[in-house]
Amino acid sequence: MKVFMLMAGSGPLMILTSHTSIEDPVILEKLAAKGLDKFLAYEVPIGLAKERYGGHFAVAANDLHETDDLRVLDYNGERAFRLFSFAELGTAMVHEPAVV
Repeated sequence: MKVFMLMAGSGPLMILTSHTSIEDPVILEKLAAKGLDKFLAYEVPIGLAKERYGGHFAVAANDLHETDDLRVLDYNGERAFRLFSFAELGTAMVHEPAVV
């Protein structure tokens, strides 16, 4: 399981995924279907996310199944910014749709 902070036009959000990379085409397709086709993604250490979100993390993670491989952990960008410093996040990954 991986945790990512996504910074998109609609604001930051935290997601959980059973995929090993945010660059997995399946995840990118699911995010695009939700209107998230252009974003910066930062991996968050899973232990740190568990610590900061506590019981809420457990509830979201327990709902993550092979057929439902993407969960939103936090829609509140202000809270995510408050819970994590940039120094705690991984290297930014940039994703945007191809220009036609």
